[in-house]
Amino acid sequence: MDGGGSTLLEEQTQTQPNYTYEDGDEERFSHYVPKDKLMAAMVDGIPVKALCGKMWVPSRDPDRFPICPQCKEIYEKMQG
Repeated sequence: MDGGGSTLLEEQTQTQPNYTYEDGDEERFSHYVPKDKLMAAMVDGIPVKALCGKMWVPSRDPDRFPICPQCKEIYEKMQG
C-alpha cells in the first residue's frame, strides 16, 4: 500500500487498481455507508447497510477495493 488514500480513491473511481488480493477479495467492493453508522459498526461490530443494500460488518481497508458500481450510481443520483 502506498499510503496515498485520497489519490488511490480517485484512481478507483476511474479504473480498477491492480492489487494482489487475498482469497475471495477479487469479488469485494468498497461500499457507501453513512459515516456515523460506519464508525459505530467498526467499533462495536454492528452490521451496516450500504446504499446498494448490502448488509455486513466492515472489517477491511476500503482503499484496497474498487467502489461498488451500484453504490456509486445511487450516490450520484442523490447528489444531482
